Amino acid sequence: MASDWRDKKLYPLLGILLLSIFLYFNLGSNPITFPILWQSHIDFVSANSTHFIIVNPRAPLENQSTFYINGWNSYWLMQESVWAGPSRSRVSKMLKKGAEMGLTVCRTWAFNDGVEPNALQISPGVFNERVFRGLDYVIVEARKHGIRLILSLVNNLSNFGGKAQYVRWAQEAGHNVSSSTDSFFSHPMIKDYYKAYVKAILSRKNSLSGVKYAEEPAIFAWELMNEPLHPVPLLPFFSFLPLQFPSFQFPFHSTKQSLSLETPHSKIMYAWLNEMAAFVKSLDQKHLVTVGLEGFYGLNTTKGLEVNPGEWAASLGSDFIQNSAIENIDFASVHAYPDSWIPHDDMEAKARFLSRWVDSHISDGDHVLKKPVIFTEVGTLVHADNQGLADKDILLKTMYEKIYELAKKRQAGAGALIWQLLVEGAGEYSDRFSFVAWDNPSTYKLILKQSCRLKSIFAKSIQNQKLNKDPCSGNLP
Repeated sequence: MASDWRDKKLYPLLGILLLSIFLYFNLGSNPITFPILWQSHIDFVSANSTHFIIVNPRAPLENQSTFYINGWNSYWLMQESVWAGPSRSRVSKMLKKGAEMGLTVCRTWAFNDGVEPNALQISPGVFNERVFRGLDYVIVEARKHGIRLILSLVNNLSNFGGKAQYVRWAQEAGHNVSSSTDSFFSHPMIKDYYKAYVKAILSRKNSLSGVKYAEEPAIFAWELMNEPLHPVPLLPFFSFLPLQFPSFQFPFHSTKQSLSLETPHSKIMYAWLNEMAAFVKSLDQKHLVTVGLEGFYGLNTTKGLEVNPGEWAASLGSDFIQNSAIENIDFASVHAYPDSWIPHDDMEAKARFLSRWVDSHISDGDHVLKKPVIFTEVGTLVHADNQGLADKDILLKTMYEKIYELAKKRQAGAGALIWQLLVEGAGEYSDRFSFVAWDNPSTYKLILKQSCRLKSIFAKSIQNQKLNKDPCSGNLP
């Protein structure tokens, strides 16, 4: 009987195990993966006026859980998930650590366009399946840890291809397209390229879970573009706006030239956003859609002078009110980089600016847009000395205090996402604002405290607690 069991059960199992180990070590660049047979239950999130709610189809609307967000950015998750072994383990660790800090939403790139080895889209509508499987892994791991994802669909900058790559593709195909990236927002063929990409993403069936992206509740929202801009040509320095990449340095001058209140550039970008938001909704009614704006006010509002960090900001072809008011945009997105935008001001002035920046956008969300507002990038410089870390905590605490007070009043300030968090071994994705949270105890405590304070207000929102060990046990205020 024992011999029978060994022959029929044990030896075949050992053979499969040894074969799997062999394939893992010899085919590491194309890792063997097995289907996920069971996933934790997680509900979709919807916008209800100026709030987010976790949609429980079995409960009436008045009993839905309100959802306020403490989250972060790690744009590099798909890139690190392409390869098996230590690379994917860094992704798993980041999502696990995020959950341990009580964070609930992570924003990351769902794009990489071009010819580099890890590009997702290597030509219009042609995809690298190995990279797509990396994105599959990110989504499955996020759900495993109770994290929801904001997936950005293209970059305004040339990093990871961006709109410049779409223009090059059109030129290479023989279309009459100018070398300027302005064509991205207006040329019919380039718009078709983008739509084909969006359709491929939304209709993707996850190779691990078997769930279509359009039906995956671990995806919080689709972001049309990271920081879309369509600048007025009068400002030649716009392309040096300091964003998340350290190679971009801000030139500290402004313009006094008179500009018309409405420009063709702002109208073209508005039309593009309107068209693409409607296109996404035509394919997917379950997920939220946002623009990806930095939050600058345009030329047609007095807030351009009163609230923007400088006169230059109003001339970038982006208008927070106009673009966020688009019907198929479910929530407004805002970024905040006081260190880059007003670099010569002292810390007290930067904190005042940040406070005013938050107040203004939340007021717009409550009274003008009637939509939730998320500060989807909050970046403060990381310095090597202790004083620098203290400065970082001052600005982050300013943002967190604002969000907490707004949440207590049930106002439109739906949350904030830090730019950006890393894990050990992911230093190649670092910039002037990146850090490993658990290597900075004061910042780590600040993040955890904010997560727990928000949770204490909305006790019904306990889904993350069910999926993981409760990070706020003993830490609630």
